[in-house]
Amino acid sequence: MRGFLRILGVMAAMTAGPAPAEMLEFEALDGWHDDNHAEALTAFLRTCDLIDAPDWRPICAVAADVPQDDTSARSFFELFFRPVVVGRPPALFTGYFEPELEGSPVRSGRFQYPIYRRPPELREGMVYHSRQAIESGALAGRGLELAWLDDPVDVYFLQVQGSGRIRMSDGSVIRVGYAGSNGHAYRSVGQEMVRRGTHTMDQVSAPEIASYVRSNPGEGRNLLHTNPSYVFFRKIGTLDPKDGPIGAMGRSITTLRSVAIDPKFTPLGAPVWIEKDGRAPIRRLMVAQDTGGAIKGMQRADIFYGTGPAAGAAAGTVKDPGRMVLLLPIDRAFAMLEGN
Repeated sequence: MRGFLRILGVMAAMTAGPAPAEMLEFEALDGWHDDNHAEALTAFLRTCDLIDAPDWRPICAVAADVPQDDTSARSFFELFFRPVVVGRPPALFTGYFEPELEGSPVRSGRFQYPIYRRPPELREGMVYHSRQAIESGALAGRGLELAWLDDPVDVYFLQVQGSGRIRMSDGSVIRVGYAGSNGHAYRSVGQEMVRRGTHTMDQVSAPEIASYVRSNPGEGRNLLHTNPSYVFFRKIGTLDPKDGPIGAMGRSITTLRSVAIDPKFTPLGAPVWIEKDGRAPIRRLMVAQDTGGAIKGMQRADIFYGTGPAAGAAAGTVKDPGRMVLLLPIDRAFAMLEGN
C-alpha cells in the first residue's frame, strides 16, 4: 500500500555504508527481450531531465533522440546501463492506484468526512496533530476542507494512495494530490490487525482492511487511529485527464511503468527491471518515480496500477515476492561494486 512521506528531491544518496550488490548481464533478466522497451523509454523520458547528477545528464540527452521503436529503445538501455541487484532477493512487491471517489464541495447529507488542505502553520519536519486528533475535530471550523466524502475508509485509503479523483455532487470532478503529512511515522494497520489476532498476515490486504473497518465501525475507527500519520492534499488543476497522478518527482506517473521505491537505495528516475512472481506475474521495465512511507528497503517496490476501481482491485491484493534489478549508468554500477 501507499505510504505518505514523499521525497521532493530528484536523487537520493545510496546509503552511508555499501549495500550488497551484484552486477548481471541483460540476458540474465527473465523476459527482458519480450518487454515493450519503447513504452519504458517514454516513461523514463517523463522525468529524466530532472536528474541532475553528472553521470545521468549525458544519458538523458541521448535518450531524447532515441527513435520510439522497441529495438532502438532496448539498444539504448543496453548500451548506457548495467543491471545491478541491490540487496538480497526475494523482493516484496505491492501495488497502488489512483482512487475515483464520490464527494461534495460542502458538508451535506451523506458527505460527512473531510479531506484537508495543508494547514499554513505546518512546516516541513514538524510533528503536528495525530490522525486521531484531526479526525476528532482538531482542524474543524478553519475552512481547510477541500472536499467531503461519504466514507471514512475512503478518506483513509485516499491518504494511503496519496492522490485521487473526486466526482462532486454538483457534477464537477477535482483531482487531489499529496501536499504534506503531519510528521508522524507511518504505522501499518495490517500489522496491527495481525498483532491483535483478528487476522493472519496472509489474510491482510487493502480490500480486507476496508471490509473489516466498515463491518466494525467502532473498533475499525480505533484501528485506523493506530496509524497516527495523516496526509494533507492540494487541488491539481493542470493535469490532462489521461495523465496519471503526480509522483515524487513532480511529474505524472505511468500505469504499470512507474514504481514507488526507497530512495535511500534506489535513485529517483532510475529504470528498474521488475520480476514480480505470484498471481499475475510481471516481467517489465519500469521507472522509479515515486516514494512512500511504507516503502522501505533495497528489494522493495510499490507498482502503480492506474486509476479507478479496476486498478484498485488489481493493486489491492498484490503482496508478492520476486526480484528487483536497478539499471544504473555504467560508471555508477562499477563504483557500487567496488564499494562492496
